[in-house]
This record gives sequence, C-alpha cells and structure tokens, in this order.
Amino acid sequence: MRIKSILVSQPAPSESSPYLEIAKKEKIKIDFRPFIHVAGVDNKELRTQKIDLTQYTGIIFTSKNAIDHYFRLAEELRFSVPDTMRYICQSEAIANYLQKHIVYRKRKISFGEKNFADLAPLFKKFPSEKYLLPSSDVLGPEIPKTLDAANIDWTRAVMYRTVCSDLTDINIKNYDMLIFFSPQGIKSLQQNFPDFVQGETKIGVFGPTTSAAAEEAGLKVDLMAPTKENPSMTMALEKYIKALHK
Repeated sequence: MRIKSILVSQPAPSESSPYLEIAKKEKIKIDFRPFIHVAGVDNKELRTQKIDLTQYTGIIFTSKNAIDHYFRLAEELRFSVPDTMRYICQSEAIANYLQKHIVYRKRKISFGEKNFADLAPLFKKFPSEKYLLPSSDVLGPEIPKTLDAANIDWTRAVMYRTVCSDLTDINIKNYDMLIFFSPQGIKSLQQNFPDFVQGETKIGVFGPTTSAAAEEAGLKVDLMAPTKENPSMTMALEKYIKALHK
C-alpha cells in the first residue's frame, strides 16, 4: 500500500521541519492538527482543592505549562509571589522559562538534569520548604514517588487539564496514516470519531504509553518511535515510507 496522506496529531511545525522534507521527497500530503489542548482551571476550582497560594514557600515546576498556569492563577487571586519563593525546576530549560514571569537574578532557583528523579538531591538540600506542585490532571507515577521518598512537605494542585480538541470538521477517512504522541491523542480520536475503523489506515505512535493506549483501543500499531535505530518520529517515518514505497 502506498501512503499518499498523513495526519500528524501535533501543531504545524516550522518551515525547516523534517516532516516537510519527507512530504516533498516522497510526494506525500502531510497535515498537522493538535488532537488535544491545555485548558486552565479557574480560581474557584483551585479553592475547591483547598489550595491557598500564600501557604507555600517553594514551588516545583515540571513544565512550562505549569509555570504559566501558576502565575496566571496567582494574578487572578491577586497573590503577589514573594521574592523569597524557592523554585525547583525539572530542567534548565524550564528554569530559564521562569524569566517570562519573574526577574531571574538573585532568586532561589535550582534545577535538575532532565528526569524528575534527578531532583532528589535538591530536596535533600532544601528539606524545610513547604512545596506546591502545580500540575496537569495527568501525573506520572515517578513524581509522587520521588517526592514521598524525599520526605518533604508537598501538595499537588491541579492547575490545568489536557482536553480533547474538536476535530469534527476533519474527514478522518481521507488519511492513509495517523500519527500520535500521547495516550490523550488516542482518546481524542475515539471521542471525535466513535465510528472509526482502522482498516487499511496505518498507525504511528511515539512512546510506550501511547503504544499501549493504541493497542487498548483496538488499534494495530504499524510504526513505533523512539527506538535505538530511530530516536525521532521523523526518522522512523522516513524509513517506514521508503520501505513501503519500494
């Protein structure tokens, strides 16, 4: 089967994207559409979680979304974040993003290498803070596990949710291949297209949790990334299409 059209469940990339190179080289139509989006909770919902922003001396940030929604809610609640606040960020990139909201210099900012577990030494270094973890409604199990093991005072606050986008204007049957990057993307497919039958449609997935969600939904996974040979989805896709079009 020849692939003529692909739908990637992500926002349209920059002009230098490898996806566009593949489309040009292989003469394929590749469309982009986010299957999910982030929606912030309002201050009323935060109150129902019994969260009082004034009670915390440290904030743990795992993403840029968490930063944006924390400061949005602080503004809505007229809470002026004190200069003495300690910030623990999962990575340097997330720490640098804080500059969008605060004057970075002279602040108590620390960050880990990459994974959440890398933050454990920082919690040992600053054990006496009362920490708030702004998060999405979906939280990886390694996060509470690491925090509990650190024996610190921490509280989770759901400040935003990942929700399914409205895709009902799309004719899903027009695509020979669909590519997903999260279990929520699979959920969005089911929600938007309850009558979807895979048939000859190829399915590409990124990551083991997305793969598991696809299989749970009764979908056959044709393309998987990352692998040792193909660390990126574009690399995996290019090889897959070349092999298919031989």
